[in-house]
Amino acid sequence: MWRLKNILLWNLMAAVIVLGQAWPNTKLASQSSSGLKADCLGNLMRLSMDEALAMGNQLVVEAINGTQCVLLTPTLAAQCGYSMESDPWGNTRIYTSLMGCFVDNKDDATFKIGLKLQMYSQRPSDVVTHEVNQTCSYTRWAPKEILCDRNYMEVSNYLMKANPQTKRPAQDQNVDSYLLEDSGASHGIWKMTFFTPEPVVMVPREAEQAGYSAMTTSNRLIMRSPYNTPETFSEDVAGIPMEIFKVSVYNKAESGLGIVNLAAACPTGGVLFTESVISWYIPRRMTPLMDGTFRIVEMHMGINGQRLDRSQMAARGYTLSTTDFHIVAEIPVGSPDGYYKSHAPEYQYYVTYTVEPMLEVLWRADGTQDDIKYKVLFPITTPLMPRLPQVEDYTVPEDGVFSVMLGGFFHDVELKNITFVTGVLTVEESNARGLIVQEHIYTNGTKGFSLQVSFNADVVLKTNPEPLVTTYSLPLTVGLIILPDGTSFAHEVTLQASLQDVVLPALTGTCDQKHFYVRVKYGSQDRNFETAVGMRQLTPDLAKAYKLQENRTHLILRVPYNAQDSNFELVSSVSIQARLDIVLWEPNNQWVLGDLSLACSFPLMTTKCYPNGTITAVAVKLESVPSLVPSQLTLKDRSCRPVFSNDRFAHFSFSADSCGTSRTFFDNYMVYQNEISLYHKVTAKTSPAEPGYRQTIYCYYMVNKTQTVAFSHKPRSDDPRAEIGTGLLMVQMRQAQDAAYQHFYKAEDYPLKKYLRDPLFFEVVLMQSTDPQLELIVENCWATLQEDRTSVPQWDIIVNSCENRDDTHVTVFHPVKDNIAMPSHVKRFSMRMFTFTNNNEVLRDQIYVHCDAVICNTNGPPDGICRGQCVHPTGTKGTKFQGLKGAKREQRSTESTHQWQLSSGPILLSN
Repeated sequence: MWRLKNILLWNLMAAVIVLGQAWPNTKLASQSSSGLKADCLGNLMRLSMDEALAMGNQLVVEAINGTQCVLLTPTLAAQCGYSMESDPWGNTRIYTSLMGCFVDNKDDATFKIGLKLQMYSQRPSDVVTHEVNQTCSYTRWAPKEILCDRNYMEVSNYLMKANPQTKRPAQDQNVDSYLLEDSGASHGIWKMTFFTPEPVVMVPREAEQAGYSAMTTSNRLIMRSPYNTPETFSEDVAGIPMEIFKVSVYNKAESGLGIVNLAAACPTGGVLFTESVISWYIPRRMTPLMDGTFRIVEMHMGINGQRLDRSQMAARGYTLSTTDFHIVAEIPVGSPDGYYKSHAPEYQYYVTYTVEPMLEVLWRADGTQDDIKYKVLFPITTPLMPRLPQVEDYTVPEDGVFSVMLGGFFHDVELKNITFVTGVLTVEESNARGLIVQEHIYTNGTKGFSLQVSFNADVVLKTNPEPLVTTYSLPLTVGLIILPDGTSFAHEVTLQASLQDVVLPALTGTCDQKHFYVRVKYGSQDRNFETAVGMRQLTPDLAKAYKLQENRTHLILRVPYNAQDSNFELVSSVSIQARLDIVLWEPNNQWVLGDLSLACSFPLMTTKCYPNGTITAVAVKLESVPSLVPSQLTLKDRSCRPVFSNDRFAHFSFSADSCGTSRTFFDNYMVYQNEISLYHKVTAKTSPAEPGYRQTIYCYYMVNKTQTVAFSHKPRSDDPRAEIGTGLLMVQMRQAQDAAYQHFYKAEDYPLKKYLRDPLFFEVVLMQSTDPQLELIVENCWATLQEDRTSVPQWDIIVNSCENRDDTHVTVFHPVKDNIAMPSHVKRFSMRMFTFTNNNEVLRDQIYVHCDAVICNTNGPPDGICRGQCVHPTGTKGTKFQGLKGAKREQRSTESTHQWQLSSGPILLSN
C-alpha cells in the first residue's frame, strides 16, 4: 500500500505539471533555499523540504540533466532511481540514487545531482522555483549492491576488467557491433534475460519501454526495476514476502561479450505490531541473492535513510538483533522519528503511526571477498488503532460550573463546534455566550480541549430526583475535524452534578374577621408547583374567586372563612373556629413541597333573640361530623325544620312559644331553651349515625320592672318638664376623589387602587345633627394590613388629634368651607399612599385606614381632647420610614362612651 501511495503522489505531480503547462504568464518567483536541506547518505542523496515551504502548494519535481530539465513522472522516477515520501502536512523527502539516470557520475566516486522544484499556489500566475545541486562522494562500493526503495529495486555489480572465468557462449562469439547498435544497446549492453522464473529476453530498447533501466558506468553495471512489473515475482523467504527480479545481462566488455547475473529481492511485508512496538523482520539469509555460505559482516539501522549509531539507537529505544532465520529491528510506537496521523472511519477516532526505518546489511561469502551490500528503505504504517477520546470531569458541584477536559488527540485534530440541547455553536460562538472553550497542547505531542459551563446556562438541563436536590445535566456532542483532509467525527459527552440547593416555597398566613390570607413565597425554582386549597386544586377560576395576587417572588390568596374549601372545627354562640389547609406539590413526582394549616376564630352570632319573641339560630356542619346533612336537622319539635339550608349551614327561625321551646325563670331573667339535633328513627335494621349532632339554643330576656307614680290633686307649681331620654348620633367616614371634596367613593368602588405616594383624601362627618353646640374631633387615625382595626402591624396617621410628626409625609388637615351647614361637624385630612415592609420586602399590597372620633360639647369645660383639633401638639410614637412603611402599634381600647370607631378600605397599591 505504501508503494501505491507514492505512485499516487507521483501521478499528482504529473497532473499538476500538465495543468501548469496550460497556465499562461507563469512567473519565476524569487528563489530561496530556506526550508530545503540536502544530505549525502551512502549511495543515496536525500533532499528534505519542510511543511512551511510546501504548505498550500502543489509540487512539481524535475531532474537537471546538464542544461536540460526532465520532468520526473512516476514511471520515469521509478525507472531512473528517484523516490519521494511526503507526510500529510507537506514535510517531503526526495531520494536520489547515486546511480540514477540523470546523475553526473565521475568514476563512481563523485556524483553531482541536480533537482528543480516548482511550487504552484492557488493562483496559477504564482510559481516559486528552487534549484538544488548537491555533490556527494561515495567510494565504499561493494562488489554487489542492492537498494530497495519505495518505488523501485536497484542492483549494481562490479564489472571486472577481465574475467577469465567467464567464457563466452559459442553462439555469442561472433556478435558484431552492428547488432548492438540495432538492439538499442546502452553502454554496451546487448540484451538481457529476465527470469520470472520463466526466461523473457529483451533488448535494451524493449527493456526501457517496459520501465526498466540498464546502464553501465566505468566500473559497474546497474539494473533497476519498478515493483510489480510482469518480469518480477513474489516469493516467501524465511516466511517473509519478497518482491524479486532476476536478470542475466549480456554486456560488451574489453574481453568480449560477458554475461552478468543480477538479482534483487526487496521485502513487501514482515512487520508485526503490538500496541507499543513495531517489529520488522528481514531474512537473515537472502537466498535469492546468494549461493553457498554467507555471513553477516556489518549490520546497521537507520531512520529516513540516515544511519544511526548505537547511542542514538539506545536513546530512541531501537534495537537491532538476529535470530536463526531473521534480522529483527524493533521500534517503539510513538518514536519521535515517526509521526501520528488521525483518522475517522465510521466517525470513530483512530490513529496510525508512520515511521521509515532503514536497514543496511553486508554479507560476505566464506573464504572470499565476494561481498553483498544490501540497503532497504521501508516506510511502515501501523494498522488503525482505536483511540477513545479521554474525558476528564473536573467539576466541583459547589462551584456551580461544569469543567471538563476532552483529550488524547494529536495535532492534526481541531475542535470545530459543540452541539448543545439548544443547538450547534462554533468555538467562537460558545465563548461569546460565556461557555469557555480552550485548546491545550501537551508535552507528549497530544492536545486537549477544555469546556467550562455555568450550571445556570440555558444549555444545562435541570431535574429534581429528590425534593431538595437538583441534578444538573450537560449533554453535548463535540464536533472535531482532521486536518488537512477535513474528515470530521464527533464524540458525545454527558456531564452530571447534583447539589442540595433547592429552597422550598414558604407559606405564612393571617386572618381578619372575615378572611384567611395566605402568602406563598417562591423558592429557588420559582413557581414550579401546583396548589391545593382544601381538597381542590387551585384552578384559574378558583384563583379568581380567591382574589389571587402574584408577582415574580410570591402569591397571596384571600379566602373567605365560609368558603367551600375551609373546614369548621368548633362553634360557639359568638364565634366559629375555621381552618384552611394549603398544600403545595410538585406535579411530576407528586412531592409535597410545603403545607400550611391556618386556624382562626371568626365572629359569628349563632343565636339571636328579638324583643318580639322571635328566635333565630344557625347550625353549622363541623369537620367532626362529615356525614351530616344540615337540611335534616330539626328542633325539639321534629316538625320544625330549617327555613334555609345548604351543604354547610342550616338556618332556623321560630317563636319562643313554639317548636318545643322550654321556659325557665331565675333572678330577673326569663330563659328560653331549645335544641338543634339530628333525629334518627331507630328500627331493627338501622342504627343511629355516628357521631351525633347537638346544639343548644338559649335566649335571655330581662323581666319588666314596675314603677309606682304618685298622683296629687294640687295645682302644679311649675311647668311640666320631660324626663331625660337617650338617642343615637351617627358618625361617618368617607374618602373623597380629590382635594375639592365634591365627589366621594361609594362602597362598590372598593377596593381602590392607588400608586405609591398618591394623595388620599378623607372626611369624617357627624350625621343628622343640627346642634351647633357639638363639635366633632378626630382623636386618632392609623393604618393596618388587615380589615381588623386591632391587627398588627400598624402605622399612626393622627395621634391625639394631631398629625404624626415622625412621618416624612406629614398628614395635612384641610379647612372646611363656609358653605357647609355645620363646619364644626366635619373634619378633613389627607395622607400619602404607602405600604408596609419588613426588611425591604413588601408585606402586602393593601392598607386599611381606621379612626376614632369624639363628639364634644362646646359649652362644657375645654379639657382633654375637647380643647379642639390639634390645639396642643404632643409627642408622637411613630417610626420613621423611607418611601415604604412598617411599624408596630400598641393595641387600642375599643371601650369608650363618647368614641366612634370608623374604618375605610381596602386601598390597594397599584404597580
